[in-house]
Amino acid sequence: MTDTASGYFKNGLPYNKLGSGSETMIIFQGLLFENKPLKGSMAKSFIKAYSFLAKDYTVYIVTRKPDLPEGYTIQNMADDYAQMIKEEFKTPMDILGVSTGGSIAQQFAADNPDLVKKLIIHSSAYSLNEKAKKLQLEVGELARQYKWKKAFGHLISFMILPDNFLKYFVKPVVWFISQLIALMGFPEDPSDLIITINAEDKFNFKDHLKNIKSPSLVIAGDKDPFYSKKLFHDTAENIPNSKLIIYKGMGHPASGKQFIKDVLSFLN
Repeated sequence: MTDTASGYFKNGLPYNKLGSGSETMIIFQGLLFENKPLKGSMAKSFIKAYSFLAKDYTVYIVTRKPDLPEGYTIQNMADDYAQMIKEEFKTPMDILGVSTGGSIAQQFAADNPDLVKKLIIHSSAYSLNEKAKKLQLEVGELARQYKWKKAFGHLISFMILPDNFLKYFVKPVVWFISQLIALMGFPEDPSDLIITINAEDKFNFKDHLKNIKSPSLVIAGDKDPFYSKKLFHDTAENIPNSKLIIYKGMGHPASGKQFIKDVLSFLN
């Protein structure tokens, strides 16, 4: 059984912890509807997804601090991660940033080369594509109106079949998933979600990728609705010491046996 725990670091960043390996890895979490440690079925799913790292690593899945001030940027979020690592660990470590967390991880790695051993940009790129930006802003607006079920459904539908008329035939599936999520309860305040979406909407790191000095892996699926093959290629090409792996027919986020094998191979 994988050792697990959850809590908050001194500077307020929420985390879920798994594993007890001698090395430390920080996972910069993707977009969440509220900035708290994961719980229930959601915690179990994320812990299961990264349990393959638990033998060699003590893994911290870390999201953003709660109660973000208006106008908070990806730069501010990266600074929070840097402060936390300096306070809690004081040594460089491997970093994995997934989706929105991948945006923050790029900024973090460029600004803090002394804190990064290796960087994995997991199903993320230097910018979202335009359709994904539009979708996320729509989700943020639904959240602002406290239409949580519709916001969840909107996001899930986009992830399943973003540009296909068949998505209208999976509405019952989307509805069912939304109902399951609703059982876990909805956030009391949508502001952290909205602020994070607005920050990522403005984020474009292409001209700064050259400042990432650590060995880096960009790994994703070619059917990822939030990015594109070109965005993944451009991200890897502009990082000086990087490797690109794209899986045919895979969506968001990349996963599976080959993904696990490729991540472990890169880290080792």
